[in-house]
Formats: sequence, structure tokens, C-alpha cells
Amino acid sequence: MVMVKGILSSHCQVVNKTAIETSDHGTLPAMAVEHAPEPSQFRVTLFVGPQPVEEGPFSYSCVFNVKKRSWKGGVQVAVVLTQRDIDQLSTDIDLPRWLTLALMDLAEEDRLSHQERAHELFIQAVCWCKLDLALQAGITQENQCLSDSIGLAEVRDAVINRKHFITSYVAAELDLVLRDVIAP
Repeated sequence: MVMVKGILSSHCQVVNKTAIETSDHGTLPAMAVEHAPEPSQFRVTLFVGPQPVEEGPFSYSCVFNVKKRSWKGGVQVAVVLTQRDIDQLSTDIDLPRWLTLALMDLAEEDRLSHQERAHELFIQAVCWCKLDLALQAGITQENQCLSDSIGLAEVRDAVINRKHFITSYVAAELDLVLRDVIAP
């Protein structure tokens, strides 16, 4: 019997433990039990949006239904973004370049309609990121609007960290088959 220190792998996981080698295979001295990820305490669905905000020119909102597992009922949360913020966040993850590559094989008329829809889907995804930040910080069980309650720097970090989610969301909703397009 020989002690082997290093990484042992299985089909599902990689475990970095010290193993006891017996003949031609290794065994772990104790089985590491992995639990399923904690289910989200919130159930979130997009209700409507993006739609222009009457009180704020050049602003858009998405309204989400939010239900916490411990609440008896859900609430509606409006998430507001300015067009300037949307443009900046789009530039931060290089969405225009990604979209150009993703739509390259479409006919001109299809490309224009997909670009408009992609812009709406991008706003939805960014609003979702902003809502996730608010949920992590804790929200009350009341209808509310998230306009300036979360700073752009926090939203920017979340969008950059979740750019693959955003581009995948846009691609899936547009039924795009992405062969050679690499997300920014």
C-alpha cells in the first residue's frame, strides 16, 4: 500500500486529497460528500419590459415578479436604467462587436429586426443583473422601484462578470446558432 498525494478525478468531480493506492487504482480514505447547490430563495420572472419611463426621459424599466420562499405572496420590482448606462454597459462587454458577428449570416432585413430585439433583450438581462444585486442585499416584501438604489459601478461589475449569461440569453431568445462567435 502506497500513499499518493494529488488530484484524483471521477466523471463528476475532481478531488484534491491524499489517496491510498492499492494495486492499480486509488481510493480515498474518506468519501467527500457534495451537496446540491442551495436553491434560490427567490423565484423571479420577467413581467414586462423594457418600456420607456415617463418620468425619466431616456430611461427604460423592466418589471419583475419576485417571490421569496418565506413570503406568502410576491411583489413587483421595477428596475430602471438610463440610456447612457445601457450604452456604457453595452460598450463594456463589447456587445456591438459580438452582435455583428452573431448576426453576420442573416439577411439584411432579418439582421435589422434582430438588432432591435437584441437591444431589448440586453436591457432585460442588465436589469436582471441589477435585480440580483438588490436581492443579494435584501429587499422588503413590497412593490418597489430600483432606480438609483444600486450604483452603476456595482451593476457594471455584475454585467462584466455575467457577460456570458447576457450573450447566451440574447442568443437563446433570438434562436441564434452560434458556431464561431466567441462571447466577449
